[in-house]
Amino acid sequence: MSGGTVVAGVDGSEPSLAAAEWAAREALDRAVPLLLLHASPPLPPRISPVPGEDAWGYVGEQMIRQAAADLAERHPGLEVTGEHATTAADEALLTAAGSAGLMVVGARGWGGFDGLAVGSVALRVATAADCPVVTVREGPPDRETDREAEVVAALDAHGHLAETADFAFRAALARKARLRVVHAWALPAAAPSAWMIGVLEEDRGRWEDQESQAMSDALRPWRTRYPQVEVFPDIVLLNPAQALVRSSARALLLVVGRRTADRVAERHLGPIAHAVLHHAHCPVAVVPHPA
Repeated sequence: MSGGTVVAGVDGSEPSLAAAEWAAREALDRAVPLLLLHASPPLPPRISPVPGEDAWGYVGEQMIRQAAADLAERHPGLEVTGEHATTAADEALLTAAGSAGLMVVGARGWGGFDGLAVGSVALRVATAADCPVVTVREGPPDRETDREAEVVAALDAHGHLAETADFAFRAALARKARLRVVHAWALPAAAPSAWMIGVLEEDRGRWEDQESQAMSDALRPWRTRYPQVEVFPDIVLLNPAQALVRSSARALLLVVGRRTADRVAERHLGPIAHAVLHHAHCPVAVVPHPA
């Protein structure tokens, strides 16, 4: 895989260090530099005098320097640098995302509370970054040597899928993994009657055949471009988020799309992306694409 610099947000927490490790492997695969970014806004003067503020910044700089040195030692050939920013973490990461090929963050940092799945910084970066964002949980299972492991992608054969499909195929190719393409659909909440469900079940085979053909047609350009990637279309009548979370149990990576907008304030995560960020069992890549 190729592209711009891989940027990892690091605050010294276990999830952020897991994200930095994931980012280091990705940067090596892509043959691009890795930038470790730590951010801490200045402390209010009433809380800390100037010496205290200097110490606050010094600790951050030392931490990021040590993290970069550790990664360089573990990954020979990796070009890694560290940077300390004196702004809010989400602002620093979103600024860096403007020129990055990929952003990697831990699902949560030092803030938050026990049981919190995704912190506010990770959520905002995944929602508003200009580049794809991978969110990594603390200590994810190492499935790199699992022959059954796969990359999972949420793709809609009837919607815009170029950026998401390209990211997913490249990820599968880099990992020599099978690509499971999930296309799921659930019964409308306003249709609980047994009669309606019965009709839908009767037509289920026809629907699956139609959707399988539509997905096959939609993926044809990528199958031609990436003939080495084995593709498994997974057409299922199930809540999409539930189907993706279930598929993530053996996945190396779960890839979902996000509609973007010119103004950052107008960008948001859809319900499926939001759900998998909180409940997936593997790293999640959120790929922005035009509405």
